[in-house]
Amino acid sequence: MNSLSTITILSGHFGSGKTEIAINLALAERQKHEKTAINDLDIINPYYRSRDAASIFQQHDIELLAPKNRLAAADLPIVSGEIYRVLHDPRYRLIVDAGGDKDGAAALGQYYHEWKDLSPELLFVLNGNRPYVSTVAGAQYTIEQIEKASRLKVTGIINNSNIGSETTMNDIQNGYQLSGCLAEELDIPFLYTTISAHLKKEAEDFAKNHQVVFIERYMKLPWES
Repeated sequence: MNSLSTITILSGHFGSGKTEIAINLALAERQKHEKTAINDLDIINPYYRSRDAASIFQQHDIELLAPKNRLAAADLPIVSGEIYRVLHDPRYRLIVDAGGDKDGAAALGQYYHEWKDLSPELLFVLNGNRPYVSTVAGAQYTIEQIEKASRLKVTGIINNSNIGSETTMNDIQNGYQLSGCLAEELDIPFLYTTISAHLKKEAEDFAKNHQVVFIERYMKLPWES
């Protein structure tokens, strides 16, 4: 990733796991920066949103920019205006959790004139186990639609191929191959592979030879412990 950029935007297809990565990234950045904020721009998916991890952010002194109170749980296309306060404050490291696909990326477009000169990173999170992005052609089309809606160019690809708690190293390795082919096809840097921390032992050999970031899973379904 570009260490000089103060804004990192995470986008991807529905079910890519970008919210999970956004949470982990915000926690990591808070250890290095005086002020860190995460902007929940997901106006599409009412089930997995950064705002649902509000208590975690509060514990680590990370500012959550999202609709407040009863609007936080509303299944409505509502975004917080607090982002304007943070965007031009150089003390902040800002993580943006954008909605999936072009519809979610459309919310990014409204801020284009605010952050176009700030050179934000736009990272595409790829879960090769999801429909429509399980092929290079499908993933390429999704990226093109996100770029068109956001008016930004994707600057990096993250392999987050998984099927939740049922993920195996085969899923991760297949996703790695797909991500590499996509990056080569589009001439976009392939940054790293994210792997759930519970697979750390199984992933030892893979991690020795590949760029890997181990992440914790915070967004769990009600029946998961």
